Amino acid sequence: MARIRSCWSYSRTAAIIWAISLLIFYCLFRLALRNSSRNTDPITEASGFPVSNNERRSRLYDKMARDLDDHGAAFLKHGETSQSLSISDLFTVGTGFVRPVLKAANPPVRANVLYLATKYSEPITKAVQEIFQPLFDKGKLSHCCSYAGLLLKCYILHLIVLSCLLASLLAIWFQNSSLYHFSMFHASHHITPVPASNAEIEAEAIAVKAVAESICPLKIVLDSVVLTSTGVLLGCWQVKSGTDPVSIRSKLRAALPRAPEKQLYDAAMLHTSFARFLGQPRSSSMNLHEGSDQLQSFHQLVGHLNNKLGGFEAQVTELWYVEEYDVLALALNGRMKARRFNLGCKDKS
Repeated sequence: MARIRSCWSYSRTAAIIWAISLLIFYCLFRLALRNSSRNTDPITEASGFPVSNNERRSRLYDKMARDLDDHGAAFLKHGETSQSLSISDLFTVGTGFVRPVLKAANPPVRANVLYLATKYSEPITKAVQEIFQPLFDKGKLSHCCSYAGLLLKCYILHLIVLSCLLASLLAIWFQNSSLYHFSMFHASHHITPVPASNAEIEAEAIAVKAVAESICPLKIVLDSVVLTSTGVLLGCWQVKSGTDPVSIRSKLRAALPRAPEKQLYDAAMLHTSFARFLGQPRSSSMNLHEGSDQLQSFHQLVGHLNNKLGGFEAQVTELWYVEEYDVLALALNGRMKARRFNLGCKDKS
């Protein structure tokens, strides 16, 4: 009988110890999730476990990378290129030239963007142009083919052959390296315009400045470069430290209650436009190879850019409140007024 009581006492003690251990583990686990550089959002999977924002971004980027295969190179047919706008809405494309079509935005678009400094954007622009410029310059076909025989490295020769297949058939618009940005939140956009008086605009700018002071600079790393079916060459980034884009957008939503309910991008996304492929000039009598060969050519060139830029790191320290007086002024070098705010990191909770 004494032995039974002793066993019962031992089992009860062990159970209590296990229960306390589990409780401590659970508390520490929840604390770790909360402090994991604030990269967890409220979305959960069917299993009930939260999905980190970095994982959410990875899934978005994987889906974007499949877009070209899923929908083909729609930009070769002069289709939609960005934000429900067609290529003809944004550019005039001819043999050897590309001109932006600047259309007044009425009312002006009011965009909040994170700014990428030129010490980071210029090396990216250089890499993009080194790979893609030969494809799009007028007269480059004969020029690049004449040099192909002089190159000894097989991989470079292969890229030159791809360039020769595509050169003079396409048009491209390179993003201005002084205006690389990450679109965060719109107080008004062209799809859902929200008119505002001068006083209301000033109040919005003050509210955005307060948001900027509360968020911390972001250390980011280039996860991948993708080419979409609409012809946009995008840099897709992950966050190493600092305030996550999900939190930034949430703060901007609270600061700008009149903003459109439907925003243009997923709350977790952190992307920059490097360039836009605009299809072959209508005057060209030549056609790109159709089907899988065509897509494979684009994939290999984008893959080469990924090899050059993958893992590129940068720091973001500014939030801009921009009035775009022309549609997509930030992308097309249009008329705009930008208020620049440094990220102050005052809210470290």
